[in-house]
Amino acid sequence: MRPLEGRIALVAGATRGAGRAIARALGEGGATVYCTGRSVRGTPATGQRPETIEETAELVTAGGGRGIAAQVDHTVASQVEALCARIQREQRRLQILVNDVWGGDELAEHGTPFWKLDRRRRLAEGVT
Repeated sequence: MRPLEGRIALVAGATRGAGRAIARALGEGGATVYCTGRSVRGTPATGQRPETIEETAELVTAGGGRGIAAQVDHTVASQVEALCARIQREQRRLQILVNDVWGGDELAEHGTPFWKLDRRRRLAEGVT
């Protein structure tokens, strides 16, 4: 059973984490999912993090939906407008919108347990 068959979704911030999981779940439901983010194969946007939007789109397709990778920096209005125009042109509609954009990688200390994070660094960056 594919309750989302024929539905068009956009997951903004689908490169990794919750955005990737949401995109995969939508795909498992049969949706066509536009997976957006900044990291593409060969050009990671956040340091050495290896995940890419192409991988997410492939996972969506493998799960039974149709994954479409679209490189977009959601802080650049012209890129967002171009994405919306593309979805309108290709699909004529958008029924599901998920915003999971994250821009705080420079504040994160990946691989460090929460209780060992450098609180002074976070305070200096304005994050409490």
